[in-house]
Amino acid sequence: MAESAVMEQCNLPVCIIVLGMAGSGKTTWVQRITAHLHAMKKPPYVVNLDPACLEVPYPTNVDIRDTVKYKEVMKQYGLGPNGGIITSLNLFSTRFDQVLKLISKRSSELEFVLFDTPGQIEVFTWSASGSIIVESLASEFPTVVVYVMDVAKSVTPVTFMSNMLYACSILYKTKLPFLIAMNKIDVVDHSFALTWMRDFEAFQEALRNETSYLSNLSSSLSFVLDEFYQNLNVVGVSAVTGQGVIEFFQAVQRAKEEYQQEYKPEYERQKQEKEKAAVAQRKKQMDKLRKDIKEDSSASEEVQISVAPEESEPSSEEDIAEDTEEQEQYESFKTFLEHEASKRKTKYKFMSAGKE
Repeated sequence: MAESAVMEQCNLPVCIIVLGMAGSGKTTWVQRITAHLHAMKKPPYVVNLDPACLEVPYPTNVDIRDTVKYKEVMKQYGLGPNGGIITSLNLFSTRFDQVLKLISKRSSELEFVLFDTPGQIEVFTWSASGSIIVESLASEFPTVVVYVMDVAKSVTPVTFMSNMLYACSILYKTKLPFLIAMNKIDVVDHSFALTWMRDFEAFQEALRNETSYLSNLSSSLSFVLDEFYQNLNVVGVSAVTGQGVIEFFQAVQRAKEEYQQEYKPEYERQKQEKEKAAVAQRKKQMDKLRKDIKEDSSASEEVQISVAPEESEPSSEEDIAEDTEEQEQYESFKTFLEHEASKRKTKYKFMSAGKE
């Protein structure tokens, strides 16, 4: 049973969630890897999660824009651009179970499922809907988070450190196998970034040439992130030329193995803990309910016992009238009995006098 479950996990498609800041080339990279997989006769299942994009430069199987109209959401709820994206994602996440069913039906013929996310990265990463989507996928399929980093805008130590901090925050939030795709290596060679990650002294030397007041902060942060770099999967890619595509999918395969060996058991453990906690909570609520019912029953009996000997007062004019009528009937009957008793007394007195 255990071996069959492992084999089943190995045959499931890999869900690749592509994140990246606006302008990092995230959507262009999704287009590139989609074209590569089609050329390899391994067409992926593609899901677009960006409700605000005008056009999608690749074929999609599921498009959020077919379900939620972004501009209508903004108009109906009186929202701005970011609020409209968040609300659209919230509405879409309520139906995400249907997306999971669609993927499951075709899982036997798929190797990769690609998810393109909004350019406003924080809208997806830190929203409730984003967490629902990521956790739902990770509970069913091997899931890898890809952070597309604009290497051309990370040539200074401060901007590089900012990107690394963002990558670290995403890894901390998702707790899934993580891969950094350093994009635009056709413009700037990414070897400097790899050197800064692997050689602490080289990064410190670059910081000494910085005049920004943030250089001291970056220097301190580099101490903290040094261990983070050691276990980080990084690959240089170019969405325009296709350079690094092969290396990218090799890194994805390693991340899939990491998911099966480390993350899946942890997810199963957390799932069991949540189920146990839910059962314990339901039992606690039932025990409390039974206790409340028992206390209410006891209180009701005490009230009945204490009230029973006492005569209740009339609470309405009808009750008062009814009581008055009963009193009159009682007085009338009493008078009748007294009258009859008087007659009998007189009769007996008369009979006694005749006998004498």
